[in-house]
Amino acid sequence: MDNNVKIKTIKAYHVVQPFVDGPYRMSKGRIADAFDAVIVAITSDSGVTGWGEMAPLGNFYSPAFPAGTRAGVVEIAPHLIGQDPRGLAGIGRLMDTVFKGHPYIKSALDMACWDLAARAADVPLVTLLGGRESETAELYKVVTHGTVDKMAALAKRIVGQGFHRLQVKVGGNVRDDIERVSAVADAVPKGTVIFCDANAGWTPYQARQFVDATRAIDYTFEQPCTTIDENMSVRRSLDKPMVLDESVASLDDMLDIHRKGAADGLTLKISRLGGVTKTRQIRDLAVDLGFMITVEDTGGAEIDTAAMAHLSLSTPEERRLHAIAFHEWVTVRTASNMPPVTGSRMGIPDGPGLGIDVVPDLLGKPFFEIG
Repeated sequence: MDNNVKIKTIKAYHVVQPFVDGPYRMSKGRIADAFDAVIVAITSDSGVTGWGEMAPLGNFYSPAFPAGTRAGVVEIAPHLIGQDPRGLAGIGRLMDTVFKGHPYIKSALDMACWDLAARAADVPLVTLLGGRESETAELYKVVTHGTVDKMAALAKRIVGQGFHRLQVKVGGNVRDDIERVSAVADAVPKGTVIFCDANAGWTPYQARQFVDATRAIDYTFEQPCTTIDENMSVRRSLDKPMVLDESVASLDDMLDIHRKGAADGLTLKISRLGGVTKTRQIRDLAVDLGFMITVEDTGGAEIDTAAMAHLSLSTPEERRLHAIAFHEWVTVRTASNMPPVTGSRMGIPDGPGLGIDVVPDLLGKPFFEIG
């Protein structure tokens, strides 16, 4: 292999990906109709192309927002021309030097460099991430916020499709959510894994009310409140496992959660952390510290789902909670040879890098191109 691989061109595409099942509803009336994605293609002087993708969940879910991603990629990309895409730590330091903060903007660029590096080495990305720990990962499905009857019916339908893991959205009116979760638990077979995810929608007072009234239901509590300390205050009176998601935005956050004993598990979102490089770093350390791990993202289609699958399947199986198949959420296609889903489990596509075959014609014209 040529030792002087350099980034020659970068293209960025804007792809809106509507949801198959209509609006996605969370607590506090937060609704999204689509993933608003940025997809980047980074090509080396040897002609190898790597792909990356990032899509925030609307403007409300995190500090990331679609217009910010598009603007930021244009600012950062010129600095990457001429760099070796396989020098992933150096690429990360360079991006952090020339553009302070905003990790989500760097995520698709970092992902594309990983894909390119693995393709150049002719190995699947999972090999560079530590090796494949299992053939497939168990998937969960989301019971979005709605009426008691609709949520119970949706949960029943999901289980009828062969899924065993549900993430039930809470974080609204506490008494109503108690009723919703009780109805969902009654509607599904005993042994169905339930996560109650408030998406940081409650105060500790409200979260404690919910916990106290639902002690008889078997579930894992996910991100009831906003800050690590607020969640810790709830955890003190909790007799169930707790997983934190929105609270994990950096390595420092993960270490703070560990020091305080604030969670049993972590949901690591690639774009929130700034890309595959930092997700892999935090994942590996969190596994060694004893956390249960889910690796996913804030949204995307085949490219992003493939990255999630490679990170999930390189996580030790005994430390892995579950995964999610975002490419099945959306009505548009961006690639062939997508991550394979069989029943309630997802694997990784065959081939080097991410394994998928992106079809540029499906992406439209790039909104930015350099090199």
